[in-house]
Amino acid sequence: MRVCRLALLAATFAPLLLPATPGRGQPLPGAGPRGAEARRVELDRAFEALKFAPDSAAAALVEHRIRQLWNGAASPAAALLLRRGLRNIEAQLPEEALEDFDAALVLDPGFAEAWHLRAQAHARAGDAAGAARDLQEALRLEPRHWPSLMTLSTLQEEGGNAAAALRSLEAALAINPKLAGGQERLRELRRKAEGDAT
Repeated sequence: MRVCRLALLAATFAPLLLPATPGRGQPLPGAGPRGAEARRVELDRAFEALKFAPDSAAAALVEHRIRQLWNGAASPAAALLLRRGLRNIEAQLPEEALEDFDAALVLDPGFAEAWHLRAQAHARAGDAAGAARDLQEALRLEPRHWPSLMTLSTLQEEGGNAAAALRSLEAALAINPKLAGGQERLRELRRKAEGDAT
């Protein structure tokens, strides 16, 4: 079994370690059913590798590839709007970011990462309910979207529901066990949830 896992990891990491030539280690094209099917197959392989990554460095490589594949599904116009929205979030301009993410979702409503980013903008704007709705949609579209589960966990903790925050974090760690800082946060949330239960 261990040999199979190592072979799976090697198959996933190989494209990342090869020189950046077309078709090697690059995002798959977003258009066309063949590209979408190939991306889905590679995503499935990458998520399996993420579960069995031997350490956080290996997990980070797989995470990077998963994000490339997710982002490769966006249309160029939607990707441009998402980049602009991210800049607005970083500039502490959540309302402007919301406009960008709204426009991206009009173009590409099936793109889970756009829903996740808009949830972050809602949260920055103080709209926890709007953020939670967008996270639910992101997870409906991609149930393995661990960043949405992490954001949901943070929202639940901030809302005073440590038990729900713990469940969301545990779900994220089931997908991505070597998540940076995940175990420390897990211990902290367990203490909070146990404290709330007493």
